[in-house]
Amino acid sequence: MYEKLMEEIDVGVHAIDTDGRTIMYNRKLSEIENMDPEEVIGQPIREVFRFTDDGGSTLHRAMAEGKEARNEKQTYMNKRGVEITTINHTFPVRDGETIIGALEVTKDITRLERLVQENMRNGSRRYSFEDIIGVSAALKEVIDHARRAVRTTSSVLIVGETGTGKELFAQSIHNGSSRSSGPFISQNCAALPESLIEGILFGTTKGAFTGAENRPGLFEQAEGGTLLLDELNSLSPDLQSRLLRVIQEKSVRRIGAQEEKKVDVRLIATMNEDPIDAVTEGRLRKDLYYRLSVVALFVPPLRERMEDLPVLTDFFITKYNDLFQMDVQGVSTQTNELLTGYHWPGNVRELEHVIEGALNMMTEEDRIEVRHLPLHFQKKRRREAVVPEPAAVENITLKDYLHEAERRFVLEQLERHRFRIQETAETLGLSRQSLQYRMKKLGIRKTMR
Repeated sequence: MYEKLMEEIDVGVHAIDTDGRTIMYNRKLSEIENMDPEEVIGQPIREVFRFTDDGGSTLHRAMAEGKEARNEKQTYMNKRGVEITTINHTFPVRDGETIIGALEVTKDITRLERLVQENMRNGSRRYSFEDIIGVSAALKEVIDHARRAVRTTSSVLIVGETGTGKELFAQSIHNGSSRSSGPFISQNCAALPESLIEGILFGTTKGAFTGAENRPGLFEQAEGGTLLLDELNSLSPDLQSRLLRVIQEKSVRRIGAQEEKKVDVRLIATMNEDPIDAVTEGRLRKDLYYRLSVVALFVPPLRERMEDLPVLTDFFITKYNDLFQMDVQGVSTQTNELLTGYHWPGNVRELEHVIEGALNMMTEEDRIEVRHLPLHFQKKRRREAVVPEPAAVENITLKDYLHEAERRFVLEQLERHRFRIQETAETLGLSRQSLQYRMKKLGIRKTMR
């Protein structure tokens, strides 16, 4: 019963004797440390594991000091060089007054620790053009144009759909320029209400309104560096007018202030829609667009550079292999067919989320299978397995072929967006009314399948 209990409990158990040799090592700890028990039991712990902390092994310390330690974090390496992080409850084992060994109960936090470290790296990482992954001519052309913009201090407008990596280009321009030692400050203009964004951009003076304090705005904070304004077209026309004045005059006035302050800031703006459409429909001032578009970069969506898909897929698999301590080798043939046949409305960001989610669904497999993908991929695969392509049906007219192809495509998009009409219409590039008309024409009812 004792041996069964040691093998079934969901925590690692490790015990050593006075010589530092392992005398107890259960199945769970074997999984945590990726070691065969035969490699550990009977061996001196210092010959099997390498401890980077100054204090060395928590088991040795408990035995040497005779003290119990609770919830102590320890990072160490197994004999294969794999880093492990655990939370330990360690205590000496006594026979009367004599210490005869030490026992440790362990919980694995390796994955959590890797996630924390990855987030910290991402938060402080300085991206460059080398971090933009892709081999397509379309992407290389944009990178080439962006590299040329590094040499000047002109404002830059980056246009691209959500998830194409516009901020990656903005950071690369900043970090490759003479301003790289200055601050890089980013603000999503759509993330805050207009009542707040004005003060955040231009700063406030004490007493300007209830609760106002002397506070520099983003232009002052970015002095000597670069300010990135994401989704610029979400700003109101009044704020766009004031922004244009700051760009032209190179000076900013805080809310409630009388004097203006000179600022030396390079402005990079991004948009997720065609700027001509935004100007025509009144979401972007024409004069601001002309001022910004001296340097304009158009980042292509992933569906227009599908030759980059295998490279990006391998990159994200490697990234999350390292993060999750896994060894996934790639994707299956069926999975590759689904990925390459998909239109990727969320672009590179969506691909990364799909790969990350797939690895979370895997256990011992070495390739991503269809069952590891999000539900809408699996449903598409099932439909293709049971519904023949119109071209495979004998004596079908072109009109019937196009009708069935359109019906399947629209239905796929509706299911992907859980039949939310507005979201689906935006993905398809239609108005809400046009989509509803097509649904009626194609015999699609607004219901979940």
